[in-house]
Amino acid sequence: MSPCQVMPPANPVDTAPPPADGGSGGGGGSVECPEVQVSDVPAAAQAEVDRELANLQRQIEEANARLVSSAGEGGPNFVDNAILGPLQGKRTAALDRIRIAIERQGGTAPAGLQDLAACEVGEGGNEPVDTPPDEGEAPGDGGGEEQAPPPVSGGPFPEDFVDITTVTPNVTPPPANNGAGSTGTFSVDCGTNEEGQFNSDNVIVAPGVSNGAHHLHDYIGNIGVDAFSTDESMAAADTTCTNGDQSTYYWPVLRVLDEDGDGTIDAAGGHNGDHNGGGAGEDAGQIGRDDVPPIDDELDNAHNSGRVLEPVEVSLTFQGNPTSPVVDMPRFLRIITGDAKTLTNGTANANASWSCTGFEDSVQLTDKYPLCPEGSDLVRTFDFQSCWDGVNADSANHRTHVAFAQADGSCQEGFQAIPQLVQRIVYDVPQGPVFAVDSFPEQLHNPSTDHGDFINVMNEQLMAEAVACINEGRECGP
Repeated sequence: MSPCQVMPPANPVDTAPPPADGGSGGGGGSVECPEVQVSDVPAAAQAEVDRELANLQRQIEEANARLVSSAGEGGPNFVDNAILGPLQGKRTAALDRIRIAIERQGGTAPAGLQDLAACEVGEGGNEPVDTPPDEGEAPGDGGGEEQAPPPVSGGPFPEDFVDITTVTPNVTPPPANNGAGSTGTFSVDCGTNEEGQFNSDNVIVAPGVSNGAHHLHDYIGNIGVDAFSTDESMAAADTTCTNGDQSTYYWPVLRVLDEDGDGTIDAAGGHNGDHNGGGAGEDAGQIGRDDVPPIDDELDNAHNSGRVLEPVEVSLTFQGNPTSPVVDMPRFLRIITGDAKTLTNGTANANASWSCTGFEDSVQLTDKYPLCPEGSDLVRTFDFQSCWDGVNADSANHRTHVAFAQADGSCQEGFQAIPQLVQRIVYDVPQGPVFAVDSFPEQLHNPSTDHGDFINVMNEQLMAEAVACINEGRECGP
């Protein structure tokens, strides 16, 4: 049950091959993790458990490879933040999937599975491997306290943009309906955040933590959502949705970085203007907005600078499943789609989708911002997970209680189809590579970090109406 550590390579267990030049890589260490032993697995869950056990081993191998390839990179916390931290998150998710697979088939998962996910940094070889001090130990070598380097910031970069007219069509048709699918849609109109609901909290990922997102979110739907909101407070709140839907829908704001209106931005990490959204210049003001509340500089969000853009259109559509009817979502179901930290975590959970009006049916981009031709608007689309485990409104990593449909549109064993939220956000942006999504500082405003959040607060009657509409093949809503 001990946590993962970087250990000397004398122990060959789970050790990545040495670098080609014969160097030790990462200070000569290798990642070792506690062995996960699972017994008395129900036969119906065995294949899924075996798959996740293999996934755990693959994660260790990937972490070892990263340890070798990143030798000499970063500051004192690099290995913890860039390798062991992400590894812990991936192991947590895999171990949770093992638990769910066993319990779904009536078995009992081993106690303490999640204790096997924790990671820490140890020393390996002849050189220390970016080791932070242990709790209670003074940092540094006794010669005075050392401060951790500030987070890396900057971006977007020229290579983050592409002229959409030069991109080869890449959109594949959706799975065909098998005749038993649900073909209706249920649309909700909640506006475009005309009320100016903004904060840098995330009540799903960091409840009770102010500035837990370190980037600004747009909110529509439930009024007043912040890090301290509860199911009870959301159930009692007003809403911007015209049909009374009290759900909350939120996403990182998009900003225009052309503060001088000359079609250019400063060098990476040095955008001009007031990141609070005011005083950005006459041209920028024409497409920005003035109702963004001040951001406390002490919260270290100045890396997200530029004028916040209000969408010209936001559409929220719940659609069916091509292979089966859908069931009611539970009230207070939480879903995150995409990953705000793809540069750290990798793209396993990425779900960004960028395009332009007139191109959406042919081109969707995951790791580039599209430069749209004149007369075409920028579009962000979020296709949320549409399969639910039938039990949980949330999970430890906020992901494993829901899943994306399989290639044929069906849900994996043990999951059932729910109405799929498709969120489409349209912006009138200036010409050129002068806009970016808000991000954590170390994520460099990369387009792959785009993500959306949803908490279902529809009452039972409204949810039943939505499900009936979808299952009966009708188009409902404004």
